[in-house]
Amino acid sequence: MQSHLRGALLSLAAFGLYASHDVVVKFLGGTYSTFQTMFFAGLMGFPLVTLMLLSDRRDGTLIPRHPWWTITRTVSSVVTGVMGFFAFSQLPMAQCYAIFFAMPLLITLMAIPMLGEKVGLRRGLAVIVGLGGVMIVLRPGGEVPLGIGHLAALGAATTGAFSSVIIRKIGRDERSVVLMLYPMVLTFLAMGLTMPFVYKPMPVEHLGLTAVMASLGLAGAFASIASYRISPAIIVAPMQYSQIIWAAFYGWLFFAESIDLYTAIGSSVIIASGIYIVLREGTPSVSLNRPVLENRSRLEIGTLPRASSWLKRFDRGEDQA
Repeated sequence: MQSHLRGALLSLAAFGLYASHDVVVKFLGGTYSTFQTMFFAGLMGFPLVTLMLLSDRRDGTLIPRHPWWTITRTVSSVVTGVMGFFAFSQLPMAQCYAIFFAMPLLITLMAIPMLGEKVGLRRGLAVIVGLGGVMIVLRPGGEVPLGIGHLAALGAATTGAFSSVIIRKIGRDERSVVLMLYPMVLTFLAMGLTMPFVYKPMPVEHLGLTAVMASLGLAGAFASIASYRISPAIIVAPMQYSQIIWAAFYGWLFFAESIDLYTAIGSSVIIASGIYIVLREGTPSVSLNRPVLENRSRLEIGTLPRASSWLKRFDRGEDQA
């Protein structure tokens, strides 16, 4: 029981660090283009993966065993990052998170054709209710019209879910270095190609913030790894919804934002349905693949190392010790 509590607290800390990372994303997004922010975030993340490459002494190459799935997942991760970063620059943080919380619902749906997952009536109803919560947040036809930021957030949730299901499909066969390196390289190259068109000079303090962003992402990944190593996923996974609290606090503190009634109601519906799916998926007789519980990270983007890839590597390292 004590380990479960520590795992939950570590997971809460991880998502607090991730939320702090997103504060920097939103702050820089108010001045610089999404492409420039992602370019420097990816650039600052490269040393982290380089250190991992140098410390990985297992035999193997960087050639993926599932090249087409790896390429698809890599492109999807970069697209997720672009849309996610852009959404933060356009929408209140709490609204972004409310839409991103649709990921477990979308993972559940995508796992049916991609993993052969069978979704029963209860989980199916939970998905429908959760998607209804997304519609409450978006409230099409309401006083505030849907904008490109809303579409970007919804698109990020969709492609992020797609990337997560691919990881569940090929993750056991691919080296963790491959899973992390390819999206980061593509992010760096693709965003670098846009620099001649979007670059704005950055003062040293803003460059420093991109390093802070990378450090917060790494710290969040390690806290997430620690939480999953001492507690079961069914305890740790629901902690991701604590980000809405961080979003409300940070949005109020730094950006003078507040949560409107529709976002609060819709978030509650999405969170309730998401937690129900997690609890149902944790029942062995319900799910063999457990695609939602195995999603040990948040949005699949090319600027952050994926927590599950690090976890897989560390666990293998212990097995060989």
